[in-house]
Amino acid sequence: MNIQQQAQKAEQLRKLHHASHILTLPNAWDVASARVVEELGFPAIATTSAAIATSLGYPDGQRISRDEMLGMVARIAKAVRVPVTADMEAGYGTTLEDMAETAKAVVAAGAVGMNLEDVTGRDESSQVDTALQGEKIRTIRKASASLGVPLVVNARTDIYLMPIGPAESRFERTVERLCAYREAGADCLFAPGVRDADTIAKLVKAVGAPLNILVTTGSPSIKELEKMGVARASTGSGAARATLGLLRRIGKELMETGTYTSLLDGAIPFAELNKMLERQDC
Repeated sequence: MNIQQQAQKAEQLRKLHHASHILTLPNAWDVASARVVEELGFPAIATTSAAIATSLGYPDGQRISRDEMLGMVARIAKAVRVPVTADMEAGYGTTLEDMAETAKAVVAAGAVGMNLEDVTGRDESSQVDTALQGEKIRTIRKASASLGVPLVVNARTDIYLMPIGPAESRFERTVERLCAYREAGADCLFAPGVRDADTIAKLVKAVGAPLNILVTTGSPSIKELEKMGVARASTGSGAARATLGLLRRIGKELMETGTYTSLLDGAIPFAELNKMLERQDC
């Protein structure tokens, strides 16, 4: 894929955030999961940093290196025809120089979008100052644009997910941060941890820009989110954890009863999976 084709994919992904239908992304963590998602007809692939880290033996929270994360992103981007947006946690660094390097590395890996979190550690004390986070977003946009591929930035705040600060002010602080990130050039604004329908609807109106919601237990359905005006819904590490849950159920059934019903129920046929991965036209 040349730079011109990559730039076209970036624009394609950007437009998907303004389409009449919600952009739904069951996040992938390796080539096989990405191919399955693509074969189902989803218009883009979003990676999940947590699941990629887990698959390589790391806990979540920027414990994996940037190079290892991008190694898998590059394999995925090379294996699919649709645009790929990479979850890069907090950018694998703290300085603007780090952000520039990460943005350029994301482009080099073949991705056209990037998630950026505003916490760098495992507690609320690591939340990046709003102004600095805005500068990081500007730097990512500028650095990637200098290579000819302006990355589609999905700017995330963890105020609800972690959670951070008093409950009574979370909505206002989330809006303040997300609006600042939009002003800095973010294409989509991500508020994981918000599940209440009324709060989601209020966020959509308050930020006035494409909003990404993480779907999990207790979240509204995709149709309901679309009616609220949510532009993007993603599963995060949910699909990968569900897959590991299936593996655990298979193992438990084998150990406890000696049967293997859960092994066969819904499995992709061997020949079908092999054929899916033999494709070399990307």
